[in-house]
Amino acid sequence: MAKGKGNKRKVRAGDVASNRYASYRYELLERLECGLELQGTEVKALRESGAQLKDAYATVRGGELWLHGVHIPPYRPAARENHDPDRARRLLAHRSEIDRIGSLASQRGLTLVPTRIYFSGPRAKVEIALARGKDLYDKREAMKERESRREMERALREARR
Repeated sequence: MAKGKGNKRKVRAGDVASNRYASYRYELLERLECGLELQGTEVKALRESGAQLKDAYATVRGGELWLHGVHIPPYRPAARENHDPDRARRLLAHRSEIDRIGSLASQRGLTLVPTRIYFSGPRAKVEIALARGKDLYDKREAMKERESRREMERALREARR
């Protein structure tokens, strides 16, 4: 059976793109909602085909938040006037939030990872998380917890029958 466009798994109902792998690779400490500065065809491309967040990250440079590594595919009907799919995009947040999250992210071992892109009304939003990388044993522990939770749910379902 071929997978269709609607079979993509999302974290929440209104998400355009989600980075489910981020919670596996990182321990997510704090989340922040930011606006996303986009060019004309990027909005239509986001609504049509989504984006890829797997290797994306955010940085604070010159007092501004920048999003790197997000791939927004070209919008097909706009053949000539299309955007660069892998360009760095500016994130929109209050100055105090940028300063606070920038000072936290400058600590050793912390990074800013986008977890999802979604639309709030007509505006595209990005949720970024302050994250600390997990060690291998942390990942194994998370897998064991997930497996034990599945087994408990399976046993409860069987007991209800």
